[in-house]
Amino acid sequence: MPIVVNLDVVLAQRKMRSKELAAAIGITEANLSLLKSGKVRGVRFETLAKICEALECQPGDILEYRLEAEGA
Repeated sequence: MPIVVNLDVVLAQRKMRSKELAAAIGITEANLSLLKSGKVRGVRFETLAKICEALECQPGDILEYRLEAEGA
């Protein structure tokens, strides 16, 4: 998938644990883990907004578009 989730990078930069973020935005650690790994099919704008507010970042800091290599 050409959308890459860089949530773990932003968490490390902010020195915040996944557990703290999950509590701050009101989702389970399991769901946050799925989001971090990119194993979700989508994310609600409301959830994305809460993440950005908690981490003081922009959606583009968390989500990145990368072209997939030809033939991959």
